[in-house]
Amino acid sequence: MTGPLAPRPIEHVPSVGVVVLSQGTRPRELGAALASALAQTGVTVDAVVVGNGWTPANLPHGVRAVALPENVGIPAGRNAGVAAVAGEFLFFLDDDESVPSPRFLSDVIALMRRDPSIALVQPRIVDPRGGTLPRRWVPRIRKGSPERPSAVFSVVEGAVVIPRAVFERAGRWAGEFFYAHEGIELAWRVWDQGLRAWYAGDLVAHHPAVAVTRHAEFYRLNARNRVWLARRNLPLPLIPLYVGSWTAVQLLRSARNRTGLRDWWGGWFAGWLQSPGERRPLRWRTVLRMTLAGRPPVI
Repeated sequence: MTGPLAPRPIEHVPSVGVVVLSQGTRPRELGAALASALAQTGVTVDAVVVGNGWTPANLPHGVRAVALPENVGIPAGRNAGVAAVAGEFLFFLDDDESVPSPRFLSDVIALMRRDPSIALVQPRIVDPRGGTLPRRWVPRIRKGSPERPSAVFSVVEGAVVIPRAVFERAGRWAGEFFYAHEGIELAWRVWDQGLRAWYAGDLVAHHPAVAVTRHAEFYRLNARNRVWLARRNLPLPLIPLYVGSWTAVQLLRSARNRTGLRDWWGGWFAGWLQSPGERRPLRWRTVLRMTLAGRPPVI
């Protein structure tokens, strides 16, 4: 049937599983994160709070809880929430981060549908209090304007969207890492599927500007996970190049500031002596694509 009386096709509404990770120490911020997720329009949302070492309670209607008896770390905690939510897309949100626009998720999904090569999206992070933004929040070497979108090879993990199928093929977050650099591995494994990770500088998430060194084990895990990242993901000839380049960077930094250097070296040696978990090296085709896109996986 055609003409004005013809039935309109039913528009598909995207479904998103929202996984909010929390240790229960920031109830006000957790409430803001959940409110921003539940306010999303143009999508259906199924949300869960993963209590990393605690039991979430008094959650908004429809939000479920996954209680972990101990703190299993950030990436493993996020993984624990995936099975508890339905949705063709996954939105990982930390409890101290929120998205101010109610169309954030529908805008991200529209971006992915306009360009099917994009399969992992991190928004621009802004401190709503006006704090100085850390350079690491723009995950590329040539930072430029924070508002400029681009393909990237890592993501800041506090607010990211990824199709569930891509996430599962990537092997999920690197649960062994506990903290630090799991966003690099996930981005690399997205690229290894012939897809791209994307920094959406035109979309915004809110997060207070804080120092990464607030985490007690920052220096040790930063070094250990750099080594593990290479051992898990790189072709054998590239492993010493990647680890060597980041070791040189650390030595240059330590010439100006030796804070945490002993812990860093302890993590570096642990990265070689301890098992990093499953090894899934990138294909050489992926290495070439990443190189042509501006970031060979040796820096």
